[in-house]
Amino acid sequence: MEKLKGGIFDGPQIRQLMKDTDFIKVMTVSESDAWKSFVLVVENFLGNHKAPNYEEIVQNMLTNFQTLGANMSIKLHYLRNHLDKFPDNLGNYSEEQGERFHQDLKVMEERYQGRWDCHMMADYCWSLKRDCPLKNYKIKAHKRRFIEI
Repeated sequence: MEKLKGGIFDGPQIRQLMKDTDFIKVMTVSESDAWKSFVLVVENFLGNHKAPNYEEIVQNMLTNFQTLGANMSIKLHYLRNHLDKFPDNLGNYSEEQGERFHQDLKVMEERYQGRWDCHMMADYCWSLKRDCPLKNYKIKAHKRRFIEI
């Protein structure tokens, strides 16, 4: 309940707001621009397929958030600096919700017990780097096996 009071929403609540036509009517122009650009990012980047102009869409959202005077969360910071590291299909794990990024970060938050720091983000970056099943490596790891007697 405290997250709602603090203005923190989860996926289903955000989708509900995206469908609400009255929500945008109570916003200022800069808030409306930021919200519309956020919706574009959700629909054209965070779902199952990236739009061809996803870099422009994300940059437009970040610019609108900056104009609004919003503080940059660690998730937005990661999005801005590592946009090229995101896989083509972010909805691999949850096609219905299209929230793989948030699911991955939720796992990291649980591992780090809710602490947001550079170590957690570095761990997340390395997990993305390691999670490339089609990547060919020069050195193959040898599997160790127990000797059966």
